[in-house]
Amino acid sequence: MKPTHTFQTESIIAGYDNKTILHDVSIAIPSNKISIIIGANGCGKSTLLKTMARLIKPVSGQVMLDDKPIHKIPAKQLARVVGLLPQSPIVPEGITVADLIGRGRFPHHSFLKGWSKEDDAAVAEAMDIMRITEFANRHIDELSGGQRQRVWIAMALAQQTDILFLDEPTTYLDITYQVEILDLLTDLNRKRGTTIVMVLHDINLSARYADYIFALHEGNLVSEGAPSQVITSELIKHIFDLNCIVTQDPVSGSPSVVPIGRHHTKSEVLV
Repeated sequence: MKPTHTFQTESIIAGYDNKTILHDVSIAIPSNKISIIIGANGCGKSTLLKTMARLIKPVSGQVMLDDKPIHKIPAKQLARVVGLLPQSPIVPEGITVADLIGRGRFPHHSFLKGWSKEDDAAVAEAMDIMRITEFANRHIDELSGGQRQRVWIAMALAQQTDILFLDEPTTYLDITYQVEILDLLTDLNRKRGTTIVMVLHDINLSARYADYIFALHEGNLVSEGAPSQVITSELIKHIFDLNCIVTQDPVSGSPSVVPIGRHHTKSEVLV
């Protein structure tokens, strides 16, 4: 089980190009759990994740790791605790799977410490967790979208952080790959205690895989808690402007959102 860290934002105001995206957002990430951030496009999900990962400096407020502002933590020290998989990572040309995953070991190196047996073991373990060992010597551009995404996640795993941020890790993947990746991340969380925070678009997958959900609307935190507390027809209408009914997923028991089209009524959906 990985160590337990406290991680929170305190009254964060942040944005881009003099445009405020997040308005006074304060959240505390549950340790050793899977948290998912949901909300409509442009509501600030990715901005919040990047601010927590120190890619964006907030206009005001603070991001705290173990009660210390992250801007006061040296970069390599922070990178040994917090890892980030961005939304659209750029693939270096001509690089193999093993070489790319090995780049996740950078925070553990120093001027006096080069590549070690520990690095080899971490890369091998990350490939094993993501089930891509057979691709170790293949070039990234030879892989499918789902395989590439597993490689990127493996690179983040090789970093061996206690907290892992993932920005839309299932985007552009078909449902089979989405479920496979979310299952693998769930296994990582359950077996290693890694604190995972993700941005996801699919509400039903979010409800199924999350221990805790943060719901954003127009840069504000409007709801948080267990999926059964957060996912309601009222909330979905508020943040997505979508009429729906919320039922129970027959497999997981989690809330399941059933959209109501313009030409249907609730009674017709329930029949």
